[in-house]
Formats: sequence, structure tokens, C-alpha cells
Amino acid sequence: MAKSTALKMRFTNLLREEKGWLTRSTTTHFADKHLAVLTELVQTPTNSEPRPWTTVRRKAAVVIAPQTADGKFVLIKEERVPIRAAIWSMPAGQIDDNIEPNEKEIESVVVRELNEETGYQLAPGGELIPLGYFFTSPGLTDEHCYLFLARFVQVAAVHQREEGEGILESRAFTVAELSQMIAANEIRDSNTLSICARMAARGFISLDAG
Repeated sequence: MAKSTALKMRFTNLLREEKGWLTRSTTTHFADKHLAVLTELVQTPTNSEPRPWTTVRRKAAVVIAPQTADGKFVLIKEERVPIRAAIWSMPAGQIDDNIEPNEKEIESVVVRELNEETGYQLAPGGELIPLGYFFTSPGLTDEHCYLFLARFVQVAAVHQREEGEGILESRAFTVAELSQMIAANEIRDSNTLSICARMAARGFISLDAG
């Protein structure tokens, strides 16, 4: 089994690795264009004895909260094969490997994914507000998602949806409706829950199911 260089996590000014971590060896068990499964022997800052850990490498991604001028948020209903269900969620998309993950390039991915997944675009005078990032499942994978509030958006003249996405529809929901969906467990993906929590913590929305 060869050493893995595929889908290696990139640490930049936006995402920094903590000091004291040392990877002694990496063995790849499976890799394709979407992910890699590997076992790493890692020395941690508090344990000089290396420990084995099975890790899934995935590309970084963006998660977008598209807000219309009347304060609603545009969600998509998408078929998700692993959970055998179609669920409502905020639009999201992976960052291509050939893109250097700086803020400008990440924002270009946000603009593209916003149009592809929802059929919306930034309105004149609209802005992308970065809300940081989060790790989707840090005990298993290095996958991390950059969060953006797109304020404000409008229906795009041209909708370039990518084939095979499994997106059934897009719809604008009020914050009250979104809160109720979260409380009722209709919203149950980590991307949407994370970006809603971040927006609430930053004072952009107030989540109250009533």
C-alpha cells in the first residue's frame, strides 16, 4: 500500500494546524476523486507515543445561507443517497483541488454553487459575509466547511444547474419557518444546523420556534 498524497488537507491563513502534531506514517486503503480512507500513525502534543487512527480525507466545502431582501432564506430539497432520503438544507459545494483556498477563491466557489444549486445570485449591492468554518465530524474526517451568509440574493436570469445533483426544488423560508423545521427535526444535516447556529450567535437571525 502506497503512501497517500491524495486529498491532503491544506492549512492556510484561514485554517491553521496546531503545533506539536507529527505524522509518522500514512497508509492508504482506498482513494477516488471524492475521498480517501487511510490509517495514520500520529504523535500528538500530549502523547509522544504515536497512535494509529483511521481517517477519511475529503475536500473542503462551502455552505451558503442565501437571504432574500425580505429576510427569507433559500433552501434546497435534495436526494441524499447515504441516508435514503430527500431533505431540506442550505446549499453547499466542494472546493476544487486546483483552487488555492484563500478568501477570494473560496468566494468564487460560493457564487458558483449559489447559482447551480438554487438558481439565485447576489442582488445588486449584495454581499458575501464570511462566518468562519467548522469541521463536519472531527473524530472521523478532516472535512471542513466555510460558512457564508449571502445577503441579499435574487432569482438569476440564467440558472446553470449541474446534472446529477439530485436537487428536487428550491424554496424561500421565513426565519420562523426555519426555526420550526429545526425544532421538528426536519432540518437534520450538520451544514444547515451549523450555519444557523453561527448566524444566530453573530446576531444575524433569532431562532425561536414559537
